[in-house]
Amino acid sequence: MEKGEDTLNRKEIFSIAFIVSLLISNILAVKLIIIGSVVVPAAVIIYPFCFMLGDVITEVWGYSYARRVIITGFFANAAMVFFSYLGGILPAAPVWGHQEAYMAIFAAVPRIVIASFIGYLLGELINSYTLEAIKTQTGPRLLFVRTIGSSVMGQLVDTGVFITIAFFGTVPHQVLLVMLISQYLVKLGLEALAGTPLAYIMVKWAREEKTLGQLKTKEGI
Repeated sequence: MEKGEDTLNRKEIFSIAFIVSLLISNILAVKLIIIGSVVVPAAVIIYPFCFMLGDVITEVWGYSYARRVIITGFFANAAMVFFSYLGGILPAAPVWGHQEAYMAIFAAVPRIVIASFIGYLLGELINSYTLEAIKTQTGPRLLFVRTIGSSVMGQLVDTGVFITIAFFGTVPHQVLLVMLISQYLVKLGLEALAGTPLAYIMVKWAREEKTLGQLKTKEGI
């Protein structure tokens, strides 16, 4: 076995990190927090970074590979929801008094789950596709234009689809609009201010390994 063959490469690390951040965000989404006067799901502290990791994967390895990772994340999330719910409906031991708390966290309302799944899948795919489309115009320069520009589209679709499917008809239209705009701006702001600077660092780190691999291939190593 060659040295390093038994370790994860950076492509695998980013793919795993993307899926892990997605699963964490879906657990955090159960809790509502307040930022200033805006009420948003706690997932806003990590979900924008899920988009950022998707940006890095698309930037370095292309839309085709990113699409496979996004779809893998979709099924991983579906499996987590299914088995978490299955664990909840199994009979609780008499000595364990936390059944109601467990179900409050993991027994998600079907409409919310469907909204989350559709919003994630469409939002991430559009985000990734948009980034690559912008790259055809800018080339490797202006990474921030691609990360922010793709997030403008991806987050709009994700948030718009989720809020609409999850809450349409349950709250007044004005409240629905406020929820949509506030969550969209918070997510976009976090990714622009924190996610994009990190993307520069991560893209550079990812490309180092890819460039080294290409050089070794050319040299026949």
